[in-house]
Amino acid sequence: MTPPKPEPRADKVSLFGHLRAFRRDILSAQPARLYRAWMAEFRTPFFQSYLCNDPALVRLVLDERPGNFPKSDRVTEGLRPLLGRSVFVTNGEEWLRQRRIIDPAFEGGRLKAAFPAIWAAAEAAVARMDEGEVEVELASSHAAADVIFRTLFSIPIEDRVAQAVFHEFRAYQRSAPILNLGAFLRLPRWFPRLHRGATKRSAAVIRSLIQDLTGARAAAIVAGQAPEDLATKIMTTPDPVTGQRFATEEMVDQVAIFFLAGHETSASALAWALYLLATHPEAQDRVAAEAASLRPEFGVVGSLRFTRDVFREALRLYPPVPMLVRETVRPEEFRGRAVKKGAQVVISPWHLHRHERLWDRPDAFDPDRWAGEVPQGGYLPFSRGPRVCPGAGFAMLEGTLMLAHLVRAFRFQAVEGRVPVPVAHLTVRAKDGIWLRVSRR
Repeated sequence: MTPPKPEPRADKVSLFGHLRAFRRDILSAQPARLYRAWMAEFRTPFFQSYLCNDPALVRLVLDERPGNFPKSDRVTEGLRPLLGRSVFVTNGEEWLRQRRIIDPAFEGGRLKAAFPAIWAAAEAAVARMDEGEVEVELASSHAAADVIFRTLFSIPIEDRVAQAVFHEFRAYQRSAPILNLGAFLRLPRWFPRLHRGATKRSAAVIRSLIQDLTGARAAAIVAGQAPEDLATKIMTTPDPVTGQRFATEEMVDQVAIFFLAGHETSASALAWALYLLATHPEAQDRVAAEAASLRPEFGVVGSLRFTRDVFREALRLYPPVPMLVRETVRPEEFRGRAVKKGAQVVISPWHLHRHERLWDRPDAFDPDRWAGEVPQGGYLPFSRGPRVCPGAGFAMLEGTLMLAHLVRAFRFQAVEGRVPVPVAHLTVRAKDGIWLRVSRR
């Protein structure tokens, strides 16, 4: 069975028809030819945009000259109420300072240190899983949020504040469009951003709850009673250049993006991985056989090779962040075409991961492809270069362990008539959820 993907739009539509489709869902708003094109140009009265699938252009933008292609604030406009000035939205020296403080928390032996928390969250996910017809996106969101709270603040999802953040975040997802007016028009700083009232209210509640958590942790650090988790590491790490640490408000911004990136993206990938296994029972049986040797020791991760490759393949077919948007700060030339200063540069993992000139059988689910060579520059679920996601290793460990635990305990089967349709919200999700039939092994 070929995994589902959105129906592409017709090659020729009006500008306003395209913008309406783009606001509704950026995946189905694209024409089919982009799965073969090395580059495509899109012109509007408001901006020029270039989709770059050429691996050489991907390297140029993300690896070789990232300073000349800062993150575009058009796409992040819709997330400002929640993310403030987090590392996800900043550029230049502000971003460099933030990464100098954050990166040490994810280096060295931090994966091994986080293993017990991720293991405990995986066991809790198994205990929570219902039998019968289950909407697994909700279950995977619950599990991923549990991982974030255990690794960041050493509290399980059952904690009162953690539960409140989780439920409020689901309300935020429902109210926040992936793009708002600022994505299409270059607005002056004084111009109101017209965020929905529900979006602003949910963001304010989430930030207040996170502020309570960070304030309590700051007090525990002063008292010498703070656990050695990610929050403590980040809050006690000084910038090696300036010697300054994150202020409370800055820490709220960073925790907000850790929760968004670490919870939302992992939940998306885990749910799609379960769907892919449900529709490919032979692969599911291989994961179950591999997971039979699970034990609570970090070294067990090395024995879960096929399970890891299933998760990699889920990230390829359904990259949680489907498009990365950068902006030119000076005139450029792409494949012989002049590109003006201020143009939008789109690197699309969604198209790269399914590109017909890069991948063999690009729309097929084939975890075994990872045992061989994969296209250079054709796979970037966590971005690449200096702005690569610092939590990429955590996400791979979490996804592999969650899959192994769940498939060892349960059998997952597709529900007839309920084929999920991928759409881009904050991440790549299913339009009406992912429904699977779950039974205990």
